[in-house]
Amino acid sequence: MCISVSEHWCAVLVLFSVLIIGKAEIYMVTIEGEPIISYRGGVDGFEATAVESDENIDTTSEIVTSYARHLDLKHDMLLGMLFEQGTYKKLYSYRHLINGFAVHISPEQAEILRHAPGVKSVEKDWKVRKLTIHTPQFLGLPTGVWPTGGGFDRAGEDIIIGFVDSGIFPHHPSFATRNTEPYGPVPKYRGKCELDPDTKRDFCNGKIIGAQHFAQAAIAAGQFNPSVDFASPMDGDGHGSHTAAIAAGNNGVPVRMHGHEFGRASGMAPRARIAVYKALYRNFGGFVADVVAAIDQAVYDGVDILSLSVGPNSPPANTKTTFLNPFDATLLSAVKAGVFVAQAAGNGGPFPKTLVSYSPWITSVAAAIDDRRYKNHLNLGNGKVLAGIGLSPATHSNQSYTLVAANDVLLDSSVMKYSPSDCQRPEVLNKNLIQGNILLCGYSFNFVVGTASIKKVSETAKILGAIGFVLAVENVSPGTKFDPVPVGIPGILISDVDKSMDLIDYYNISTSRDWTGRVRSFKATGSIGDGLMPTLHKSAPQVALYSARGPNIKDFSFQDADLLKPDILAPGSLIWAAWSPNGTDEPNYAGEGFALISGTSMAAPHIAGIAALVKRKHPHWSPAAIKSALMTTSTTLDRAGRPLQAQQSSETEATKFVTATPFDYGSGHVNPRAALDPGLIFDAGYGDYLGFLCTTPGIDAHEIKKYTSSPCNYTMGHPWNLNTPSITISHLVRTQTVTRTVTNVAEEETYVIRTRMAPAIAIEASPPAMTLLPGASRKFSVTLTVRSMTGKYSFGEVLMQGSRGHKVRISVVAMGYKR
Repeated sequence: MCISVSEHWCAVLVLFSVLIIGKAEIYMVTIEGEPIISYRGGVDGFEATAVESDENIDTTSEIVTSYARHLDLKHDMLLGMLFEQGTYKKLYSYRHLINGFAVHISPEQAEILRHAPGVKSVEKDWKVRKLTIHTPQFLGLPTGVWPTGGGFDRAGEDIIIGFVDSGIFPHHPSFATRNTEPYGPVPKYRGKCELDPDTKRDFCNGKIIGAQHFAQAAIAAGQFNPSVDFASPMDGDGHGSHTAAIAAGNNGVPVRMHGHEFGRASGMAPRARIAVYKALYRNFGGFVADVVAAIDQAVYDGVDILSLSVGPNSPPANTKTTFLNPFDATLLSAVKAGVFVAQAAGNGGPFPKTLVSYSPWITSVAAAIDDRRYKNHLNLGNGKVLAGIGLSPATHSNQSYTLVAANDVLLDSSVMKYSPSDCQRPEVLNKNLIQGNILLCGYSFNFVVGTASIKKVSETAKILGAIGFVLAVENVSPGTKFDPVPVGIPGILISDVDKSMDLIDYYNISTSRDWTGRVRSFKATGSIGDGLMPTLHKSAPQVALYSARGPNIKDFSFQDADLLKPDILAPGSLIWAAWSPNGTDEPNYAGEGFALISGTSMAAPHIAGIAALVKRKHPHWSPAAIKSALMTTSTTLDRAGRPLQAQQSSETEATKFVTATPFDYGSGHVNPRAALDPGLIFDAGYGDYLGFLCTTPGIDAHEIKKYTSSPCNYTMGHPWNLNTPSITISHLVRTQTVTRTVTNVAEEETYVIRTRMAPAIAIEASPPAMTLLPGASRKFSVTLTVRSMTGKYSFGEVLMQGSRGHKVRISVVAMGYKR
């Protein structure tokens, strides 16, 4: 009996005996035939499993499970026919969102596989990396959003957020169930809970509803170390616990470190369930083959939302188009299955075209600084007060202490090889000279690369009996980011180089030395202020320096795309949340239960959690509808009513501020309260995204079919006609008219449409007003005309003001050309 892998294979049953010459690598392979999500029948003995856009599949049905077994068998037969047993290792079968597998083979075997009948693509795996709570109050959740859903103890109830990250520390109070109302079963979820290999207990407790790990590619690549990476969902890094707590951690968890309570942390959706899909690891990040397997499993299991704080280390080797690779194609199928996807935009800012999240079906999240700042100061004996950063208690009031520099209190000159000035090794410093004084240390390159930490400086000072410490930055690259670190003794980082030089000059003038340079007497004095209490600023939110910037690109030649990215801005700087005591992602928080860290990694779970609140209120909305609600209700003004500002690097100072643009913030900063009741939505589905791909210049239909198994039967004229809540034309020649369709998700309302644009581009909307009944959809058009060519993008907006108070705003971006 012949079970066909493709129609060719019944005629060609040839076993290739391959001489393995090159070192084995991991390859991701897609083959002909539909995955479960899009299979519409046609294979004898197997009924259709496909669903319409935004619907969920019953993965427990016999129809689905039998077709899944069929795909598994196809994958195994293909490999078995081509290669001898023992010369390859299949790592995963992908069946739900894409049809293919990951395999560990030599480059020569990959070439044979690439030319085998029925094989659509063979791509070498590539690496991904992590894109590393006061915010509920800042976002207005406790008073404006949670009450509408029954209070914090019902916020996000039974919505399942899947986290593809570094795992979870299940024993953290942010995920505990002992002080909460019991969590009942969620029948739609089919995920499993792995057992901890050490304790033999599973990782789930009702709040955590599923926990699995994916490491086959990491193991095959020889990078997985079970003693530090944990062959379980246990978080060996800290990052995964942090992101899960931001989105769905329990409400009101005390944040205590070094004897001080910094407040109470809460997730955006405290009653949402957490499903863990560990595919990132502490030392090497992760592999796309593992990440895709995790996403495929998460959607199969029935998650509602995916939170991805992960992005590629570099462009995929064989992919030209940003929107088409195994990662983005898998996420397209996830959205087709009704799963909302939030992804970190990337941390390559403030430079343009640094995004690592490109596709229209993904919600790409930029990072903002919120209104909380931690500042401190150092009082010198000469009367100068130097501003700095120090999340620490103060030295005793009305008392100054002698300053002693680490380089002046060495036990032996031979220890200079250990960079003693960075105060990482207490054993090389003289305790007798340090005890009762303030230890002065230098900020070296070791802090930048992570081999030195402020936590260790604090420990050194404490061991040696110092009253406190000062860490002086003597040289710095423009735009270097310094975050406050909580410490248990008085301590401050002087990040401004000029102020550090003031300190050093004062110290040198006050310190007498003999002819050899040895100190005779330490006379410089100082005291450290209280840095534990934050100050609140009306200038928030602001776009963080590191947050990746647009314009978006359509290929890895960096040609501009007709699609705005990032999509939205959310808090991402100095976010307090849960940490794993095993975590080493941030050396300053090793062994701690909480961490205060920054990154678009922190912004994405804010959006995932807020999306859970929207999904809870509107359970039948599509991922595009949820994304639209978040985007059209966002704000481009700060707390003081001024246009949003963005941090930029500067040659003369650490950072400067410029007026932000949609390339910094997308639609604007998220407004959760308004997102629950947006008035109008811009909806889109799988067919619309295919139309976008088929219409984008430079993407051929064969490549689209390779990744989506769909022909280009649908076009929308231009990619900018995709029904997104933004308009971007990267190459506007003379005049273009863009069409959008809105759907009323509220009561009958009349909207007046107004437009605004920079002078180089004329803008006009038609009709100027329209009335929509509940559930009705209406088209409107926006015409853009080149007035003058400036060689740069022009920015504007379309504002739809409703008679019942709804405000719907979309960003408009265009660059004009002669032809």
